[in-house]
Amino acid sequence: VSNLPQGADFYAAVIRIDSTTDLTPDQIHTIGLNRVAELNRELDIALRRLGLTEGPVGQRLARLTADPRYQYEDSDAGRAQLIADVEARIARVRERAPQWFGRLPQAQLEVRRVPAFAEAGAPGAYYNAPSLNGSAPGIYYINMRSLAEMTRIDLPTQDFHEAIPGHHFQIALAQELTETPLLRRLTSFNAYSEGWGLYAEQLADEQGFHEGDAAGRIGYLRWQLWRAVRLVVDTGLHSKNWSRQQAIDYVAQTTGDMPGVIATEVDRYIVWPGQACGYELGRREIARLREVARNELGPDFDLRGFHDAVLLSGEVPLSVLDTLVRDWIPEQRRLAERERNRR
Repeated sequence: VSNLPQGADFYAAVIRIDSTTDLTPDQIHTIGLNRVAELNRELDIALRRLGLTEGPVGQRLARLTADPRYQYEDSDAGRAQLIADVEARIARVRERAPQWFGRLPQAQLEVRRVPAFAEAGAPGAYYNAPSLNGSAPGIYYINMRSLAEMTRIDLPTQDFHEAIPGHHFQIALAQELTETPLLRRLTSFNAYSEGWGLYAEQLADEQGFHEGDAAGRIGYLRWQLWRAVRLVVDTGLHSKNWSRQQAIDYVAQTTGDMPGVIATEVDRYIVWPGQACGYELGRREIARLREVARNELGPDFDLRGFHDAVLLSGEVPLSVLDTLVRDWIPEQRRLAERERNRR
């Protein structure tokens, strides 16, 4: 949009809408570059542990992605195995979720394949919310048009983002806040929603869901890398006069992902300015607020209570989320004090 009349003003406006922050495109670009550098260091170490020591991180990721050991067989049996793996992983997360959340959604979750007639125009995966009255479940759709794009490296992190503890928990819980006005149960804020999805990936990693799965953890780090890359590319395209090919080349060199995936992603950023910045900016803010609460509360910090504070007011701008968490901190301190006195 930088080449359009008032393009700079337009882009600054959509950044404010999609990130619910006052960050400038230059600031976001720098945040992205710094995060890319940080994740490259982590990925370098993780790839070396798998024996991939030669070449830039992006090239090594490309070699890992092409390794047939991490591919599903391109057959009906391979697709059935993929769905079974996803359902088993979601069941393991659901079993442990009460350790991290005070309130869990009542709505059920189903895993389904994207219908064949819709595969060509559908993304790799997406989540459909349950019905408001609870009669229909939330649905995690997986696109199986090409199993080469749905590897054992990346699939676990996709599950955590789209299903549990990601969008299913976030959206279903918001819809079940029956004491809250309907508008607030349904309103969506991009940085909050996608930030929670990305934070959910981080939470699953922190809780050990990649232990014993070195390639799966590399997939997690690459998904994090992708969201950092989005900050660089989105601002590059719309604020720094990057060409489409320049953006494609940067993503390819950095992530090592497949050309078709990269081209589709870059075209998405071109036609939807600002939206792709919400993921990492939202995650950063949720993680920052968790550390603020942890530092202020010390031994009184409760992860379940923190997640309830984040999720049980519906989707909000990041500035409102800051207020909600800062209001929760003294409430949690009083609750912990009462519990000590009761003992």
